[in-house]
Amino acid sequence: MAFLPRRCCISGSRRLVGLSDLNNELNLLIPTENMNTDTPDSGDLTDTATAMSALVDILEGQPTTPPSLYIDLEGAYLVDIHILGEKAFCAPSSATGRTFKDFLESETVPKVFFDVRRDSDALFSHFQIRLAGVQNLQLMELATRTFPRRFVRGLARCIERYVSLSETEKSSWLATKERGTRLFAPERGVSYQVFNERPLHAEIRRYCVQDVHLLPRLWAYYDGKLTKVWEGRVREASRDRVALSQTPGFNGEGQHMALTPAG
Repeated sequence: MAFLPRRCCISGSRRLVGLSDLNNELNLLIPTENMNTDTPDSGDLTDTATAMSALVDILEGQPTTPPSLYIDLEGAYLVDIHILGEKAFCAPSSATGRTFKDFLESETVPKVFFDVRRDSDALFSHFQIRLAGVQNLQLMELATRTFPRRFVRGLARCIERYVSLSETEKSSWLATKERGTRLFAPERGVSYQVFNERPLHAEIRRYCVQDVHLLPRLWAYYDGKLTKVWEGRVREASRDRVALSQTPGFNGEGQHMALTPAG
């Protein structure tokens, strides 16, 4: 999971959470156990309860329009769930006593996911976090289409179609994705265990950083095209996805994940 001043990105699968200062509007002083500085560069691991309290302090008072929390499997500054476990969500703000869990469960703090289902499943199953205030980019894309809506699109395809990248940016994005995938993809003869190795491999850090930086641009594109009617339908379908992900029989793998919501 990750945080940006004005735009915040959170990632939680593979036991990493990311923290980022995209706009450089604040100085993030997040002390960590595996760093020689109190000001982390992109991709540094935040792995102490003190660091989590500092993160929650930063979250206090962030704007909700546009959203400030963008959540995905990758982040920018990484919070180490493998090390922190439940402490990542329970460390209180020094100012208000609120926790990261409080923000994630708040209906009044919008959280933007690309596809919330697997993240919600992981947060609920492992940490009993009931997400609220979710804005689902995959459903926003679906709602803005002028062509058939039988299947949803994946994140990479949406980035390629809707985010304007220069040839240099696109080449770098694809190369980073390929180098990271080579280190963890089971079909390449490796495993997700690489995400639990410390120190974290530099290519895995870069892989975890890059996509989440593009989520605010996707949100702005789709939000500019949504009608009020479709905005309401997306909000309702996003709640349904969260509720489904918390059921005992939820399966986050398979072709059914590519189907559009009923109705």
